[in-house]
Amino acid sequence: MNDLAGSNSELAASHNRGVILRAIQRHQPISRTELARRSGLTKQTVTRIAERLIGERLVLEARRRHGQPGQPAIELEINPDGCHAIGAYIARDHVTVVAIDASGAVRGRIHHEIAFALPETAVSLVEDAISTFKRRRTIDERRLAGVGLALPDWLGEIPFPGMPERYAAWTGYDMRGRFARFTDLPLYIENDAIAAAMGELNYGLGVESRSFFYIFIGAGLGGAVVLDGMCHHGVTGLSGEIGWLPTLAENQPEGSRVQPLGQLVSLYVLYGFLARHGIAVTRPSDLLGLDTRGRALVSDWLREAARYIAEAAVHIGLLIDPDAVVIGGRLPVRLTDEMLLYVNQHLGRERRPAPAIHRAAGSEDATALGAATMPLADVLRLESYDPDQLSRSPLTGLPPVGATYTLA
Repeated sequence: MNDLAGSNSELAASHNRGVILRAIQRHQPISRTELARRSGLTKQTVTRIAERLIGERLVLEARRRHGQPGQPAIELEINPDGCHAIGAYIARDHVTVVAIDASGAVRGRIHHEIAFALPETAVSLVEDAISTFKRRRTIDERRLAGVGLALPDWLGEIPFPGMPERYAAWTGYDMRGRFARFTDLPLYIENDAIAAAMGELNYGLGVESRSFFYIFIGAGLGGAVVLDGMCHHGVTGLSGEIGWLPTLAENQPEGSRVQPLGQLVSLYVLYGFLARHGIAVTRPSDLLGLDTRGRALVSDWLREAARYIAEAAVHIGLLIDPDAVVIGGRLPVRLTDEMLLYVNQHLGRERRPAPAIHRAAGSEDATALGAATMPLADVLRLESYDPDQLSRSPLTGLPPVGATYTLA
């Protein structure tokens, strides 16, 4: 599917505008002549649309390309100050809020390591962060496109170690009503793994690959399906929920060897593994300051987790055949790279085909960045734009008990 194909019909003005914006965002810097070639639109149509976008400050003339015959071509780029957006990620173990510009560059970041923040506490942290960005003039309020919010589905329902009973307050919480009390900006809501995949699609691997599966390693384990440049939720919103994938754990007692993947791989599973060996870890940064014994234990865990991830990658490849499987989330980059080394060792011995495995380009703030891309995707007409995010609420009401998993 070519999402950069335009129509020369005057009735298709809105579509063509989106085609040109997407082409500029994906291939910038790019000349009007190249835009016409990529879109199939006439040079006159491209010039007219480009002039309007320049007038709206969404696009700017960046430079002239020299070294070719004739008049140097003027190249176009997305104007970083053309629009700004805020992205917030409320997770079981932290709250992160970022402000980004139209190029995806982070202009401001406020982060709180806080376990099981209740709804009012978490939203208040987001409210305070937005106020801080405005007060510091981190963003131009006049160009603010909206607020994107990412959070896990079933936030107060899936059991986690140390989760207080009152955390159930998240179930059915009126998120939109609460945000409306302090901002009239559009609010876009998405699952955390899908938000991270959106960030990767628009500002990471998606520049090269339009189809991939994103494995998100956070407090829990999540996943997202990206096909032909679009995130797929599935009919019931469960697409990509890799945490429930049945997995053979050979080191477990007989009778309990088949376990959900989310019960075998996540940050909280790693923390629990270390706790059983007398090492207390409560946040990702703690993993980087361990002594020799602690680092060796982490490596042991990564080797075991890699075996499960490799098996999952094979299944993903056989089911949807993506260009790649991308691994991201809050696991520190150094440890993610170590895990990928072990994953590729397993896949090197695998007879069944598997997609290439890559570390996500996004940092540990990938989900907050992805959340912020939701308002940008609307304004810049990116293919990842999903109007349902303007009305979506987090999923509640767990599937049947047999399909759920509890972290031990």
